[in-house]
Formats: sequence, structure tokens, C-alpha cells
Amino acid sequence: MTKSNTVGALAGFRVIDLTRVLGGPFCTQLLSDHGAEVIKVEPPQGDEVRDWGPPFKDGLSAYFAGVNRNKRSIGLDMRTKRGQEILFQLLEGADVMIDNFKSGSLEKWGIGYDEVLAKRFPSLIYCSITGFGADGPFGGFPGYDAVAQALSGQISVNGSPETGPTRIGVPIIDLATGLYASIGILLAVEERRRSGLGQRVDTSLFDTGVALLHPQAANYFMSGKAPVLTGNSHPNISPYSQYQTKKGRLFMAIGNDRQFRLLAELLGHPEWPTDPRFLHNPERVENRDALDAEITDALRDHVAEDITMALLAKGVPAGAVLTIPEVAKHPHTKHREMVVELDGYYGTGIPVKMSRTPGSVRTTPPHYGSATRDVLAGLGYDHAQVDELITDGVVYTKRAKAPS
Repeated sequence: MTKSNTVGALAGFRVIDLTRVLGGPFCTQLLSDHGAEVIKVEPPQGDEVRDWGPPFKDGLSAYFAGVNRNKRSIGLDMRTKRGQEILFQLLEGADVMIDNFKSGSLEKWGIGYDEVLAKRFPSLIYCSITGFGADGPFGGFPGYDAVAQALSGQISVNGSPETGPTRIGVPIIDLATGLYASIGILLAVEERRRSGLGQRVDTSLFDTGVALLHPQAANYFMSGKAPVLTGNSHPNISPYSQYQTKKGRLFMAIGNDRQFRLLAELLGHPEWPTDPRFLHNPERVENRDALDAEITDALRDHVAEDITMALLAKGVPAGAVLTIPEVAKHPHTKHREMVVELDGYYGTGIPVKMSRTPGSVRTTPPHYGSATRDVLAGLGYDHAQVDELITDGVVYTKRAKAPS
């Protein structure tokens, strides 16, 4: 995918993005990919993930670049009165403001949503992403993905008896919180069509982690039994695991008897479906180890990528375990435009495909404060006024040094 003039489904939608790190920026990139104008308002020191690396390229960290395309960056100290005045000017024409500050930060600065923003901007949708929400036993505490994975129970069900509880490799809770936040924002937009009013959208990493505990939480609620570590296996389905082949590893996820019969036929074991141990899923779950051993033996002479195509063609859910470089170069990845390139920037593609108003990558991730002057000019400030604001430490075009 290259640069596109497509405006997208959210053209004309303005987002004032005060977020940093991951969950919030992931949410606002999703919106910007579909045409929203996103102004990324960064504190004087900038979004800290600008320093998370290596790798770095052209002064940007990969971590920052991965979730901040299609945005404009301005540097602003919102702790100052003049900085808050500029924020209010930005909000005059905005649909959404989103932050992931520690609970109570806006109130401490005298610009809380209930006390100030909702009254001054009644149609504004305000989305807050926090670690644990504003109240409750953990209320107000800061949160990171791994901490939320631990406290929400996610780590307790990830891993094998050999590894013990293990963090999920990608920051899944941060990313999913960004998705929930985007859904919440669009729900609030739809409701605003009827009421004309904005509202607060409250999301937290902890809530997301608990919401994603399926099927383990459902199993616990019904059985009263605490889930145990199952490694690559599924607690409710068999065969559902990773298997070694002659070359490469293969993951299979057999969800019904028809799929199991097709698997057995393709692997040359038509007797499996009539074996009393493997008749139906409950028997296969009960005799999981015996079935896995037979499947492993049957795959001994197969190549993972080749057998993947044969199984998928028969309607059997299976896939070779690919590396990131293999995925990036795969022809299906290219076909689905799931790697994008623009002016030397490479990123993952846009997974939501719209038939009339497709998303697009229009601008590369911004350098800090690169749009400060342009955005302020759009608010009516002339060059001399912007220079004065920079001199006075209200706005920034270059990152300030972090306090020691």
C-alpha cells in the first residue's frame, strides 16, 4: 500500500490525542487510518516511547512508529494556564479528546471533565484509558500491560506446566484496550446523533484483561474449578495443539467431528474417528495425550507449510508456525496489504477493509512538535506569537530534557 488520497469513513472527525505509550496511540491510529484528523498533543519531554529502543530509524523508535502514523504532533505544557487555553482552542472544533493520564491528573490541573470540560464542551466525547479505573481497591494506580496481565489472571492461564505462568508475548491487553476504546468512542458518537451530547468513555487495562478471559472464566463460572495451565492445548477442544513435522511446526485447531474425520483421512488414519477413545470431542479431550502422540507420529514425514495448504484446502483449520519475517514476506500478507510502505516507513496494514471508504496510510509517524507551528497558525497565532509561546515554555517544537 502506498500513499492514498482516500478520505476514509471518519473524514471530518477530529481527535485531540493526549495519550502516550501504547493503548491510547493504538486507538487513535485506528481512527486516523480511517480518515480522522488526529492531533497528538505531547508533553514537553514527549511520548516516552520515542526513547524505547533500539531499533531506531531517522530519529524515531520502532515502538513509537508502529502506532503513530497519520497524526500531527504538537508539544504543549498543559500544566500552564496558557497551555490550557490552547487546549481549549483545540477542543472547540473537536469531536473527541482521549487521554491515558493517571486518574485525577486533569482534575489536579483544574480542567477535569465533569467540572470543566463537559460544561464548556457539552458535545465533546472524552475517552479515558487508565490502568485500573478511578476508584476501587486498585483505583488510581498506574498500570502497564504486563501488570494488568498478572492481576487480571491472564498470566495464570498462559504457559505450560513446564514453563509455569508466562506473560503473553505481545502486549495484548494494551492493544485490546485500544480496540475497546475505539469501539466506545464510536458508540458515543452514535448516541450523540440522538442526544446531541458527549459523554465519558471509561476503559481500563484491568477491565480489558478480565473481559478477555474466555473460555477460562466461563469454564470456572460453570464448573467452580480453577483453570490450569495447558500450554498449546485448548481446555475444551482436542486435537488443538502444536505439532512437530519433518520441517517446521504445525498448529491444528479441530473444532468438530467432521474436521477430525477429514484430518484422519488426509493423514492416512481413517480408523481414528471410529476409535472409542476419539469418537467425539469429549472423548478426544479425555484422551488428549494418546491422540496427540498418534498425530505427531503421522506428521513425521510431512513439511509444515505443505501440509498446511493440504489441510486448509480440505477445510481443516491448521497453520504452519511462521516467524515474523516469514509473515512479512508471505504472499497472502502482500495480497491482503497487511504490510504498508510510505516514504521509507513500514508498518502493519489496516485490518478493517471498507468497500466504499477504505482506510489509508497518508502520513508517516511524526517527529516531535513537527506540526506545532502549523496547528497554532490554524488557531490564529502568528509567527511572533508562536515564538513567544516557545520562549515562555508553553509550546514546543523540540523535546525538553526530562527532569533528573
